[in-house]
Amino acid sequence: MDVAATLHAPSSRSSERPGAHVDLALEGMTCAACAARIEKTLNRVPGVAAGVNFATGSASVDYDPREVDVHTLIAAVTRAGYGARVRRDEAAERDLESAQREAAWRSLRRDLAVAIVLTAPLLVQMALMFVPGATRGELLPRMLQLALATPVQFVIGRRFYTGAWRALRGGGANMDVLIALGTSIAWLWSALVTLLGMHDEHVYFEASAAIVTLVLLGKALEARARAGTSAAIEGLLKLAPRAAHVERDGREVDVPLDQVVRGDRFVVRAGEAIPVDGVVLEGHAATDESMLTGEARPVVKAAGDKVYAGTTDVDGRLRCEATGVGGATLLAGIVRLVGEAQGSKAPIQRLADRVSGIFVPVVVAIALVTFVATWFLAGDLTPAIVNAVAVLVIACPCALGLATPTAIIVGTGRGAQLGVLIRNAVALENAGRLTTLVIDKTGTVTEGTPEVTNVHVLAGRSSDDVLATAAALEQGALHPLAQAIVARARERELALPPVLDFSVIPGQGACGTLGTDSALAGSLAFLASRGVDVEPARVAHLVAPGESLVGVARAGRLVGVVALADRVRDTSRAAVAELIREGVDVVMLSGDNGATVDAIARDVGIAHAQGAMTPDAKVEAIRRRQRAGEVVGMVGDGINDAPALAAADVSFAIGAGSAIAIEAADVTIVRNDLRAVADAIRLSRATRRKIRQNLFFAFAYNVLGIPLAALGFLNPVIAGAAMAISSVSVVGNALTLRRFRLR
Repeated sequence: MDVAATLHAPSSRSSERPGAHVDLALEGMTCAACAARIEKTLNRVPGVAAGVNFATGSASVDYDPREVDVHTLIAAVTRAGYGARVRRDEAAERDLESAQREAAWRSLRRDLAVAIVLTAPLLVQMALMFVPGATRGELLPRMLQLALATPVQFVIGRRFYTGAWRALRGGGANMDVLIALGTSIAWLWSALVTLLGMHDEHVYFEASAAIVTLVLLGKALEARARAGTSAAIEGLLKLAPRAAHVERDGREVDVPLDQVVRGDRFVVRAGEAIPVDGVVLEGHAATDESMLTGEARPVVKAAGDKVYAGTTDVDGRLRCEATGVGGATLLAGIVRLVGEAQGSKAPIQRLADRVSGIFVPVVVAIALVTFVATWFLAGDLTPAIVNAVAVLVIACPCALGLATPTAIIVGTGRGAQLGVLIRNAVALENAGRLTTLVIDKTGTVTEGTPEVTNVHVLAGRSSDDVLATAAALEQGALHPLAQAIVARARERELALPPVLDFSVIPGQGACGTLGTDSALAGSLAFLASRGVDVEPARVAHLVAPGESLVGVARAGRLVGVVALADRVRDTSRAAVAELIREGVDVVMLSGDNGATVDAIARDVGIAHAQGAMTPDAKVEAIRRRQRAGEVVGMVGDGINDAPALAAADVSFAIGAGSAIAIEAADVTIVRNDLRAVADAIRLSRATRRKIRQNLFFAFAYNVLGIPLAALGFLNPVIAGAAMAISSVSVVGNALTLRRFRLR
């Protein structure tokens, strides 16, 4: 199974949704209220379902092309006061976003430097007021204060007026409205006092300038911190080399990566990164695949083995044929999948979205009430202005908007580095809530490459005849047991009889017509359901611990049984033990016979196991547990696991499994190791903890800060500093997920 092709292909889940899909890059957003405004505007367009992610600056839009087109969507965003464009391919988009971030960072850094220089004298004067013995008079003439504060307010702070105008023009309000309104009131009052010569009144030039400067400082710190949230994906993109050593016209030439095509023969030398996905034709080398799997142990490659773009040839020379290039590599599939996950929303974010949507109007109302009440009670206009400005400044909803998406971006990115590919934020959240994990046996707990150990003859036929009959029926099936039977028949060089009316029943067996006889091969339960006497008493003594049986019948009579064994993975026992330590009830459900399933379950430490399970029976078992209130996960790797994977609350597909299983799953485990499922659960729980911590601090900050500001306990300058710190602390807390390690 080609994992790269599966990950690169468009999701079947997306195709199930009616209409078309487009991702938009958004411009002009400054806080969560902006994101809420754009999302509401898009969802008002008929035939549109949209979600906006403030942290990634993007909108994911599903729409009905019969009712609306992309130009209409962009126009709707423009009317709301923001900019939008269609996102291009990932590489070009990331290059553009990187250039835009760098240009924005240079502009922000320049403005911040000027603001600090102009604001510093004002802050020094304010600080001296708190020094014992220092003069209580104003060190700077008020006209000089006006001259210093005005460019900070209207030149450096122009971005806030621009953002506020866009939001108000679109019928909404955002953080820029709060900052522009608060600082303008402070500056306007101070300017009037200065120009009218009202020497008895205090001026607040230092407050307006300091707030603008502190908000810019917070944005600068936040921008640098948020740049780190995508470090995992940026690191993955840098793994692939710029060129490949390709054989052209009998010579080895260096070809730019975008010119390599499928079928090209290329060479990788020791110490070089592998440029594209391929299959080894000649050579022998150890490769470092830790960027895909999280495992540092080298993987030996020889003729016939697959190699992947971005992995490293450690110690040998390999000659390969390209099988996946450009966007069809496993690395590109990982980047695409993680990008989709980072742009999705977790259910826990809904509360924050609802709050952000109404937050700014409520804060403006609180500031007005504060102004009127303070003026009425104190009888003085000055404290009324100060308290109202403090309320407007401290109530910035940035921390609330960043709380969830930053944690999701860092968590999914870290998962990709460790070989855990999470499809969306819902899967990330649900994985941490699991109470029960249902696992398949073959290819999950076991190696998935069973071998025929014996052929038992039951009705006057030779073992070769029984094996040839089974192989003839199973050669069209993809199940590992079927492939093992076909492989053994080929080893013996048996002639397989032609099969007519062939059909496969996933997870059960195959049937057809051989000559004049109807023939069946599959589980004993499958044969029994077709009216075959499977002679349970006679067959029971043939089963050794850990063996699976495939019954073979002709003309309605059991003629033999093929015994197969599949070795338990070396890591399965440790994986089950780790899952149990995480408080997850592990259950094994398999289509294999009960004796084999029970033997393997006991071997790896699973207390609850059941064999002879059809795909439908697995689905019903999962739904029964869900009805009992359990959050159920499913791990599988085969076509027959796809229905159960789809039914589970969160599903995991082992990377070596079938394309259908991976497509049906919420989480793909790149390395073939059940321990990675435990890692995914731990990562999910760590991410959920960060989200809850971030939301708590964001809510607590506003719940405590707004009343303190309204009651006059917070100076506007202190409020501005606290607002900046809150956003930076939320992003910084999310970034600690980058230290998540495998056990």
